[in-house]
Amino acid sequence: MATLNSTGTPAAFMHAADAVHGDLGTLQNNDIVICISHSGNTPEIKLLAPLLTSNKNLLIAITGNKSSYLATAANYVIDASVSKEACPNNLAPTTSTTVQMALGDALAVALINCRGFSASDFARFHPGGALGKRLYLKIADLVSTNQKPVVTPDDSIHKVIVEISSKRLGATAVIKNNKLLGIITDGDLRRMLEKKTDFAKIKARQIMNAKPKTASPQMLASEAFQLMKENNITQLIVMDNKQFVGFVHLHDLLREGIL
Repeated sequence: MATLNSTGTPAAFMHAADAVHGDLGTLQNNDIVICISHSGNTPEIKLLAPLLTSNKNLLIAITGNKSSYLATAANYVIDASVSKEACPNNLAPTTSTTVQMALGDALAVALINCRGFSASDFARFHPGGALGKRLYLKIADLVSTNQKPVVTPDDSIHKVIVEISSKRLGATAVIKNNKLLGIITDGDLRRMLEKKTDFAKIKARQIMNAKPKTASPQMLASEAFQLMKENNITQLIVMDNKQFVGFVHLHDLLREGIL
């Protein structure tokens, strides 16, 4: 039932014994009933099937006995018969219940195709889980919570270090006249320290990466993670119509459970 509900087909579970003791009141005339019974001949089934027929419900049987009372009464029959249960005594429902679950999943998938149920539809029904977030959470939902580290190309290394350290994103954008020129990460600073000993005259433009990886506010967070993963980086500069918006960091994605 959970699979049907989560993929856009409203469904509810009802035990046959409860159905014949009042729960049938939840059924409407146009409801479809999928009745699951291995034998198809239990007392509850024999009492329930005629009631469903008189109520004009479409009855689908999933049963392991094609000649059972249920199979005879149903409008449609799905054969769930098995040659033997996995139980060593061939008694406990094991193989038969697995087959019934597989058939239920097959029905759910068929309905997904018939309804044209899309990934965006799935996201609407799973807003609280990681699966849903991968399908709807956008960079715009994350970037506004971060600070915006910025330096100019002529700023000193001291200012670059202070800006990166104070904004706590491991990087800063290099911008002049509202134009993005590059990015400086803490990794760039470490590489500079390995190569140079005199830092007094070094400017931001001398160590920046002039081809930073960027993301738009409308990019999905899951796509941003994939971009970070492919380029072995931990942050992206967010740009909207060539305007610097801010940064999104790997930690933002971890916090939202995107990974």
